[in-house]
Amino acid sequence: MPKLALHWQILIAMVLGIVAGLLINQYWTSETWTSLGVGAPAEFLAGTPHDANAQAGPLAHSARFAAKATDFCGKLFLRCLRFIAVPIVLFSLVVAVASLGDPRKLGRVGGKTIGIFLLTGFTSAVLGVSLATLTRPGVLDDPASRDSLPRAAAQSAVVAEAGAREYSAWKVVLDAVPENPFHAIANAQMLQIVVLGIVLGLGLTLIDPEKATPVIRAFDGLAEAVLRLVQLLMHAAPIAVFALISTIIAGLGLAVFKALALYCLVVVGGLAIILFVLYPGLTTLLTPRSNRVGFARFFRAMSPAQIFAFSSSSSAATFPVTLQCCRDRLGADEGIASFVCSLGVSFNMDGTALYQAIVVTFLAQLYGIDMSFGDCVTVALMAALLSIGVPGIPGGSLVVMAVVLDSIRVPADGIAIILAVDRVLDMCRTVINISGDAMGTAIVAASEGKLLTPAELAARGDSATT
Repeated sequence: MPKLALHWQILIAMVLGIVAGLLINQYWTSETWTSLGVGAPAEFLAGTPHDANAQAGPLAHSARFAAKATDFCGKLFLRCLRFIAVPIVLFSLVVAVASLGDPRKLGRVGGKTIGIFLLTGFTSAVLGVSLATLTRPGVLDDPASRDSLPRAAAQSAVVAEAGAREYSAWKVVLDAVPENPFHAIANAQMLQIVVLGIVLGLGLTLIDPEKATPVIRAFDGLAEAVLRLVQLLMHAAPIAVFALISTIIAGLGLAVFKALALYCLVVVGGLAIILFVLYPGLTTLLTPRSNRVGFARFFRAMSPAQIFAFSSSSSAATFPVTLQCCRDRLGADEGIASFVCSLGVSFNMDGTALYQAIVVTFLAQLYGIDMSFGDCVTVALMAALLSIGVPGIPGGSLVVMAVVLDSIRVPADGIAIILAVDRVLDMCRTVINISGDAMGTAIVAASEGKLLTPAELAARGDSATT
């Protein structure tokens, strides 16, 4: 569809993926497999030999091939983006910090960025506690309803609870400093890579410019090369989005959401308030009238990244797309965009902060644990602060969530109750996380006079409307 803008292609693919997933979940049942000669569908799809599948015919093998091909397309696209994410964070952050030159300017830009992130993070956590307290999604009229809630992922809750016992603020700060930077790069430890990029960029500002300039140019060239790869890769995004969405929805269906309907509505409603009220409100108020980033401009620029974030549920994998949208569609200076978005990968998790606050309050209500005003304040503070440094990968917030639960004596095994719908809600909050990075980029770039106007973007050929 060469005449259709990329974000519309991605949106259409997402809708088609949801429809396809629902149809498969609803109509492709165990009876369907039986009619095709497959008595053990799980083993058949996994390729494991089983006597019950001896009569599987060509149509069954074709269905298995289609399922594997769809899963492969989505995973391959994510693998490519994760392959790109680590070098682009490192290269772009080194250039961004080194290009700022004066360490005082770095402090000013960094102070603005961290200040915005802390403000929105705490606001999101307070909003989460408030919504859950007002709507009380965990208060069930029928005592038997709690036992009917899905608890299929109990093992994940056990792992999260074990990780919570080792979690502390001291450990978070200590773990941010890599013992071996090459190990951090090899294992995609984003927080450590961010620290490495800042320190290396800062070091380049402290040496002779004649020595620093070639190094900065090399990193700049590498960052530009990786961004070009992202632009090429995005042509395959609609196919990948369809594959990712259809696979997830086919596995979940709608039944699991009925048991947790009010809880899901509260989470999605809170995320929607952040996305459609808080972020556009801040960009409108904190950018100059002559170059205002209003509601329409913000969403036109960031829609490709937002749709892909929803599909991938990984802010780290979406980072290259987020950076490209901030630079080429929003018009932010490359150095500012690289700096703010790179920090945002680890430091700005507003969706996660709100989600954790709602989950803790919901589970406290479910277990009949009364939360005092002090408990609510504790949950909001811990959800906001502990969301910093959460891995930008699917399910990265589970360990942190267990820490917050423990702070008000809610059993961590309650996590198993909400994990059935966590993947889809994770997709929603990832949209918020990357949108918060873009919001911070727009505000900081505008305050530094480094944000192009729509007219300047159009003249450069990178208008957000294309």
